Amino acid sequence: MISFDISGSQIDGARDYQEDAFLITHLGDADADAAGSLVIVADGMGGHAAGNVASNMAVQTFNRHISKNFPNENISNVLYEAVLQANGSITATVSETAALKGMGCTLVACVLERGQLRWVSVGDSHLYLLRDGDLQKKNADHSYGGFLDRMAEAGTPVEAEAGFSRNMLMSALTGDDIAEIDCPETALPLKPGDRVILSSDGLDTLDRQEIIAICRAQPTPRGCVEALLKAVDDAGAPRQDNTTVIVVDVIEKADAAAEKAPTLVSFEDPEKTRPAASPAPRPLPTPPPVVEEPPRRYGALVAGVLLVLALAGGGAWWFMNQKSAEIGAAPAGGTADAGKDEPLEDEVIELEPVEREPVAQGEVGKTGEPPQPPPPAEPKVAAKKGSFRDGLRGGGQGPQMVWVPGGSFVMGNPLSLNANERPEHNVTVKPFAISAYEVTVADYRRFATATGVKMPRLGPLADQDNVPMTFLSWNDALAYTKWLSQQTGKKYALPTEAQWEYAARAGTNTPYWWGRGLGKNNAHCFACDTGLDPRQPTTVGRFKPNAFGLYDTAGNAQEWVRDCYNPSYDGAPDDGSVFEGGDCGQRVLRGGGYGSGPDKLTNSARDTLRSDRGNDQSGLRVIRLD
Repeated sequence: MISFDISGSQIDGARDYQEDAFLITHLGDADADAAGSLVIVADGMGGHAAGNVASNMAVQTFNRHISKNFPNENISNVLYEAVLQANGSITATVSETAALKGMGCTLVACVLERGQLRWVSVGDSHLYLLRDGDLQKKNADHSYGGFLDRMAEAGTPVEAEAGFSRNMLMSALTGDDIAEIDCPETALPLKPGDRVILSSDGLDTLDRQEIIAICRAQPTPRGCVEALLKAVDDAGAPRQDNTTVIVVDVIEKADAAAEKAPTLVSFEDPEKTRPAASPAPRPLPTPPPVVEEPPRRYGALVAGVLLVLALAGGGAWWFMNQKSAEIGAAPAGGTADAGKDEPLEDEVIELEPVEREPVAQGEVGKTGEPPQPPPPAEPKVAAKKGSFRDGLRGGGQGPQMVWVPGGSFVMGNPLSLNANERPEHNVTVKPFAISAYEVTVADYRRFATATGVKMPRLGPLADQDNVPMTFLSWNDALAYTKWLSQQTGKKYALPTEAQWEYAARAGTNTPYWWGRGLGKNNAHCFACDTGLDPRQPTTVGRFKPNAFGLYDTAGNAQEWVRDCYNPSYDGAPDDGSVFEGGDCGQRVLRGGGYGSGPDKLTNSARDTLRSDRGNDQSGLRVIRLD
C-alpha cells in the first residue's frame, strides 16, 4: 500500500494578475480502498479577468464531473468526459457574455488511486515523473514546438514557419472544438520514491537539470514546490508568466505522515487558509467591460491550427483524427490514500464466424451540459450470421464476407477540426454483409482476367496476392462490384458512408474502434508503431479484427464508398442510405491508408478524391445487400 503526499502553490511572475488556477482534493471516502486524489492545473488565457474566469470555471466544472463519477471502473473515460464538460462551460459562458469572447485555458489533471496515476491534458502545461533521478515528461505537448519535435522524432521533420513561435498553442479549451486531448487508457503504475510534478508552462523558465537538482535537494513536496517557484522568481525573466506547481510524493503507507484535515487555499493568496469543514464559496469575478487588449495566446492557437491543417497531408499525423465544489480549493501539503501475421493461404480458406459483444458505448458531449441522445442501440441479431464466400460463375470464389447485424449509432465527430465530420447525427442501418478484408490483389486479378481490364500499377508488392488492391479509382471499384453481382447472382455494391462507419465502429464511439489512442500494433499507417514499412501496404488480416470481424478498417488501404462528397452532414439521411446530392465528381474514401497519419484513420475521418482517379492507397471493401 502506498500513499500520496501532495502540495501546491503559485506565483504571479512578472504579471500584475493571476490567470492560473489549481486544485488538490480527496476523492471518495478517505478510509476506503477506493479513495483517491484529484489534482488539476489550469492556465488561463485571454487577458486579466477573462483568463481567470476560464481557468477557474474549467477547474470547477472538471472537478464536479470527476467527483460525481468517482469511483469508476473506467476513470480514463471520466477524465476525457470532464474535459468536454469543462470546455462546454466556456462555450456557454462566452455565448452569454460577449466581453469574455476569446478566453480559454490549458489544463492538465490526474487522478491518483490504488498506486496508479491516470491523466488527461490539453495544451502546453506539464506532467512530469521523477523516478530514480530521471525526469520524464509524460503528457503530450500541444504547442507548435511540441509538434515540430514530434514530427522530427517520427522521421519526418517539418521546417518551422517564419514568425511562428514555438510556444504558440495548437490545442486548448476555448469553447470551440478541441484539437487534441491527451488521455491514455492505460494507467501509469507508481512506486515508492516516485515524485510527480504538475505545472503550468511558467516552469519552462527552468531547464531539465535545474528541476532535477532542486527536486533532489528537497525531501518534501512543500519544500520542493517552494524551491521551484523561488528559482523561477530568482531567474528574473522579464516577461515571466504565472507559474503554478503541484508536487506529489509517492510513499510507503506505513511511512506516510499522519493524515491532516485538508485546508482550502485561495488561488490568489495560498497563505490564507480556512477549515475545510465549512467552506465559503468564492464567486466568479464579475465580467469586465470589453477589453481591447488581444488575448495572450489565442491568436497563436488559431494560427497553429491553420498551419497543421495545411500540413495535414504531409505529416500532421499527431492530430486526431475531471476539489471541492468551490473554486480555489487546494490543501497545502496534505496526504491522501490512493488507492501475425497469418496471411490467407489462398482464396478458398473459410474463416470461423467472429462472435463478439460490441464494445460499450460512452457519452460524448459538446457543451457544459452535453446533449444526451439515447445511447446507440444494442445491435439486433440478424437473421443471417457468420462468414461466407459466394461462388463465381467463372470459377473460384468472391471475397470473404461477414454478416453485420442491423442497429443504431451516432455518426460523425463533434470534436473534429474538419467540418465535414459534423454535425453528429443518429443513424439506423439494416443488416448487411461486408467483406472481412479489403479486396486483395488476388480478388481483383480474377475480375481483370475475366473482363480484360488492365491491372493498375501495383508497385513492389505486385507478386503478393494477399495485399490490398490499390491504385483503384472509384470507377474501377464500382465496376468490380457490378462484376461480382453478375458472377454471383447477388447484389454487391460499395458501402454507403453510414454503412461503412457503422461497420468500422462495431458498437464503439471512440476515435478508433480499439480506443481513443493510436496505440501499438493496431493498424498499418505512417505512425502506427508496428515496425512495418509505411511506404507500402502489408498483408491483409495482419492485425486483430473489430467486434464485427472486420480487418484493416483503419490503415493499410483507403476504401471507396458509394456517396458523392458532401462538405458536411447537414441533411444527411438517418437510415444508412446514400447521401444524395453533393459533388459527384469527388467521391469519399474512408479508413486511411498505410501512408496516412492517425487523424485519417479514425472511424469518422473522411477523405476525397476525383472519381476517375486512384492513388497508391486507394482500394475498396464491398458489401452484399441480400
